[in-house]
Amino acid sequence: MTYSNSHPALLPTGLADVLPPAAAAQAAASARAMAVFQREGYEHAEPPMLEFEDSFLAGAGDALTRETFRMMDPQSQRMLALRSDMTPQMARLASTRLATAPRPLRLCYAGSVLRVSGGSSARDRQLRQAGAELFGSRAAEADSEIVLLAVAALDAIGINSISVDLNVPRMAGDLTADLGLSPASKAALMTALDRKDTAEMRRLAPAAADMLIALTNIGGPAEDALKAAEAVALPDAAAERLTRLAEITALIRAEAPNLDLTIDFVEHRGFDYHTGVAFSLFAAGHDRELGHGGRYRAPALDRDNGEPAVGFSLFMDAVEAAAPKPELSVRVYTPIGMSAEDRQKVQALGYVTVRALGPDADPAATAAALNCAAYWRGDDVIFLKDE
Repeated sequence: MTYSNSHPALLPTGLADVLPPAAAAQAAASARAMAVFQREGYEHAEPPMLEFEDSFLAGAGDALTRETFRMMDPQSQRMLALRSDMTPQMARLASTRLATAPRPLRLCYAGSVLRVSGGSSARDRQLRQAGAELFGSRAAEADSEIVLLAVAALDAIGINSISVDLNVPRMAGDLTADLGLSPASKAALMTALDRKDTAEMRRLAPAAADMLIALTNIGGPAEDALKAAEAVALPDAAAERLTRLAEITALIRAEAPNLDLTIDFVEHRGFDYHTGVAFSLFAAGHDRELGHGGRYRAPALDRDNGEPAVGFSLFMDAVEAAAPKPELSVRVYTPIGMSAEDRQKVQALGYVTVRALGPDADPAATAAALNCAAYWRGDDVIFLKDE
């Protein structure tokens, strides 16, 4: 079907309506994730969709500049940002409204974000996130807690065979810090690292190529990768990152000995504002990333270098696609005159009731037309398949 430009169902590229039953399934998945966060002491915060541009794009938000829609506020005459990620909003709350709250401060959230660019998915620009952030602790235990919390949330949603890919986005920067690379060469090198293009690594950074290629080649199962990395002669800054990574890995493994845990030492894509160990979440049989997170610096009004923070976001459209399809509730068509008590009895059995709005000579036919599997007759639920 071809739509004219004025067709009411036409939406901008990359945006889509979420229809039943998918909308209910996505909401249920978010609710399960939030329940996990809250039972682990993370408190629910609900920031607005729009913020002033300068506050949203500060700190962690700076990496989102190209992905953020902006508009003029007719009241304040200041530029507003339509949120493209919820992490910067949690960081703003931590540094302002909750600046005096006890640390570590644990916050969680769920909501929709909108981004400028789109991709192959019809909903790449319209995303629903659920996540958690921990502010005020540099401890490796905070990093491991966040990773395990993300895994627990996915498990509660019903996703099996979860894998966590740990990485160190700043490792490559440590190895090339003294090479005098131009900004363009640095960006090209990061692209080469993400693509595992060893020839391009040698062309762009010949002095560090051996170390970069060695780290690229030894990525894999966590314990094997860490052992192999011990044989690579790393500068002090990179060696410190490796030590930290090993500590976090051991903490995760102590609580989740069977978790599929891998390491990619040079992955950078998608971790622009992360300053320490970061991670991505996947599930067997699904090629889409289910979420990612890691350590970063959150803005702090009383600290020039910000506040230590670590957190993650789950991408709920990808999570819902990987989760088991929920069983749909049986819908029962109920006639005019049915008592509230009888309706409540039907609902107590786990059924959804759909009311008639007038006399109905053929309730079975109406039930079928309204996607109901049954209807109420006399004092019983009659299933259409038994008619």
